[in-house]
Amino acid sequence: MSGAGAFFARWRVRLGYPLAILVLWLARPTPKSILWAIPVGLLGLLIRAAAAGYLHKQEVLTTSGPYAYTRNPLYFGSAILAVAAAVATRSWIAAAILCAYFALFYSFVMRREEQELRAHHGAAFDDYARSVPLFFPRFLRGPSSSGSFSFAQYKKNREYRAAIGFLLLLVVLLILWKARQPMG
Repeated sequence: MSGAGAFFARWRVRLGYPLAILVLWLARPTPKSILWAIPVGLLGLLIRAAAAGYLHKQEVLTTSGPYAYTRNPLYFGSAILAVAAAVATRSWIAAAILCAYFALFYSFVMRREEQELRAHHGAAFDDYARSVPLFFPRFLRGPSSSGSFSFAQYKKNREYRAAIGFLLLLVVLLILWKARQPMG
């Protein structure tokens, strides 16, 4: 694992907290911007939930379900959630910060995880990587292994935390909007 990959993997969450504070400080939400963000966020959450229901971390190379369209459906769903957060904040500066953070950190994280999967699964991962794109899904299904969605796996992967986090963000933005309203 490269030094940069290790740094970004280790610090992506830790640096995300002060970044979230900055984004919230820059946010200028309105009920309309929050409402526009909801369907976008739900799409991101749906993609993440579908991926989590197929993912068996450290056990098998997951290539079925959403993993037949992109090697990183969890991160693709997270990118959509970042777009939803950007819409909800109604701030170009906050949106730029969110997008830059995501692009910078997750490009390194995906490559680091790719190295780990290659080391663990060898030729099977190389075959999979040749037929399925890294991030942006393709419309045609790639070769996949058997597997089906499991709600138990969704819970084991604790994916419900993404939904709680998104809901919390919307509530905080609504509180910010309300607090910035003139008294009267």
